[in-house]
Amino acid sequence: MKVVMINGSRRENGCTYTALSIIAEVLNDNEIDVELFNIGPDVMNGDINEAVQEVAESIKTADGLIVGSPVYYASPSGEVISFLDRLFGVALDDLCFKPAAAITSARRAGTTATLEVLNKYFQFAQMPIVSSSYWPMVHGNTPDQIFKDEEGIDIMKTLGRNMAWILKSIEAGKAAGVAQPVGGERPKTNFIR
Repeated sequence: MKVVMINGSRRENGCTYTALSIIAEVLNDNEIDVELFNIGPDVMNGDINEAVQEVAESIKTADGLIVGSPVYYASPSGEVISFLDRLFGVALDDLCFKPAAAITSARRAGTTATLEVLNKYFQFAQMPIVSSSYWPMVHGNTPDQIFKDEEGIDIMKTLGRNMAWILKSIEAGKAAGVAQPVGGERPKTNFIR
């Protein structure tokens, strides 16, 4: 099994990366592979199309998705929003029904608003949202400070364990003959005449 992780920060090894790395370690301990993409610099440098294609290709063989973003002005980074807009446009069929989670890092506040925005992508794609023991956020201004957020670290580890459990439960269900829901064309109502 494999989980794709997207780091939406401009800093490849910053606080968001640190939180994702904690989850990745737990997933690896549960025999789940992780492929981490640091998309922030690619989007900043104008290489968004290449980055989207690379992640979309990996999504085809992935079993789950975790998206991390720092908080910028009480919202996800502009880089991750632009990236997800395009990714969900080109890879929607491959994303449907795969468990997903969003995590965020902040010095102080804006985390719940950021999580709300990120989770809407998953809801649109009928992706089961994996939760933790609290909102999946860490606090700190540097990676070293993240490790001092004991509650945040525990939340990331719990999220990793929950993702592993859900992925293994889905695999067991498929082996037992439980059919995955089937997506389809949905009606679109336009209220403008």
